[in-house]
Amino acid sequence: MNKRQIHARLIEQGLTFRKFALTKGYDPRTVTQTVARWAGSQTLPNGRIAFSIMRDLSVQIGIELIPGVLAQPFAKAS
Repeated sequence: MNKRQIHARLIEQGLTFRKFALTKGYDPRTVTQTVARWAGSQTLPNGRIAFSIMRDLSVQIGIELIPGVLAQPFAKAS
């Protein structure tokens, strides 16, 4: 999924990147930068925060945004 598709899924749920970030305790700018960088990627993010953001977004919209992001053993920890 690309950034616009992810944003559309959040809007369907009444959220924006900013609202998502604030409810999950992330900096809104970090969320938008992470999505811009990692949306559509086939590799997992290197950083913990980026990984957590992509994992939480995947759970929120119900689609695994990066293959394997939900399959990681540490993906369940929040």
